Amino acid sequence: MENSRASLMFKAVAVAAIGLTATLVMLDPSDTLFGGGYPELWRKTGLAGAPTRAAACIFAGVFLLAMGWLYRLLFAPLELLRGVDEVGYIAEDGRSRAQAANEVRRRRKTGELPPVYPNGWYRVLDSHMLERGDVKSVTVLGQQVAVFRGQDGKAYVVDAYCPHLGANLAVGGRVVGGCIECPFHGWQFRGADGKCVKIPYADKVPEFAKVRCWPSCEINGQVLVWFHCDGLEPSWRVPEQSEITRGEWVYRGRTEHFINAHIEEIPENAADIAHLAHLHTPGIVSGVDLRYTNSKTWEFIRHDWKVEWKPEPEPDTHCSQMLVKHALTVFGRHWPLLDLDVLARQVGPGVVFLLFEHSFLGRGVIMHCVTPVEPLLQCVSHTIFYQSSIPPLVPKFILRAECIQFERDVMIWNNKTYISKPMLVKEDSAIQKHRRWFSQFYSENSPRLRYQHDTLDF
Repeated sequence: MENSRASLMFKAVAVAAIGLTATLVMLDPSDTLFGGGYPELWRKTGLAGAPTRAAACIFAGVFLLAMGWLYRLLFAPLELLRGVDEVGYIAEDGRSRAQAANEVRRRRKTGELPPVYPNGWYRVLDSHMLERGDVKSVTVLGQQVAVFRGQDGKAYVVDAYCPHLGANLAVGGRVVGGCIECPFHGWQFRGADGKCVKIPYADKVPEFAKVRCWPSCEINGQVLVWFHCDGLEPSWRVPEQSEITRGEWVYRGRTEHFINAHIEEIPENAADIAHLAHLHTPGIVSGVDLRYTNSKTWEFIRHDWKVEWKPEPEPDTHCSQMLVKHALTVFGRHWPLLDLDVLARQVGPGVVFLLFEHSFLGRGVIMHCVTPVEPLLQCVSHTIFYQSSIPPLVPKFILRAECIQFERDVMIWNNKTYISKPMLVKEDSAIQKHRRWFSQFYSENSPRLRYQHDTLDF
């Protein structure tokens, strides 16, 4: 609602600016406030008023650009969507980032990996990305799926490929009521259970005609799917953040990254307390390239962290918590106003609630979601919802700061190997506890990476 009002205000100002410019262009400038007339030669050649009109057009153009920039800064959600090879790789010797990324992926030793797809709930997309009647193609857990919103407003997730002759339902398919229609022959599949309800040229629809329907839910502004290697029904649910449901916390932006690593590497950071003091102490102004973050130029600003990780007891053993206390030091002086307490609650292998509460900056949550795309490729999104009464600039700054710190981790993940039996000291004990906790999401039949390159693939 607030974004809608801001958008209407911006449109009103833009219309006024365009109207003023049109008036100046059509009037004779010698009769306006720009008066004073023009040389006779200008009048004879038809150039009288041209400089004023040109200046008015330039002014209006610059004004509209400035207003657009201000609108995006102050009101529009922050959206930073990074490509697969955009972050975390060093391109040297004339190579592109894509070439550097491919070389790292080919040469990196993957190690002895746990199963690649843990059992649990995973985000497929944010709710605002799926309008009524929309169909989206998404890759999740090594599978192509079609995500669509029926005319009843409910979101459904089904296998992308039509069981008839294999057409992709998400490419050209359309929504008919609560069904998705195949673009090839017009077969219609019900989103609720995947059953085919109509074949345009057949007298009868066979009972066996159906497409796989994924268990899904829509909560906290996100569409999620349930995966279990044995096809078991969900044994737990993602909790509702009531402030989002009631509209008290509103969408303020999201970031998206693709990580070339095993999924377990990412949540394990919560228990790796020692890395915070080394990797995340330099101020965010020093950037994300780890070759330069410890530069003396920026050592006047530092982040200090106190962290505790622990699993939750019954009945929420599928959850864990990380308690974070953040303090900022500038030129050796502590700034209490920017102290921030964060509760990071992980629910299953793929969803984390990063809950913020500050006496001055307000309250909100970042939904941190990790979704496997392929065995060693994870899509990680951060979607922020914040108090509607707080200026959007505040949550956008928080999300941007989180993005900078996260991209430092990306540079580590994209270039590291997984070590199944790491060399730890007693201060690293939380890492082993985390691995034992995370192992509950694997089953005997959980899929593993069957083949890997041990040498270069030329």
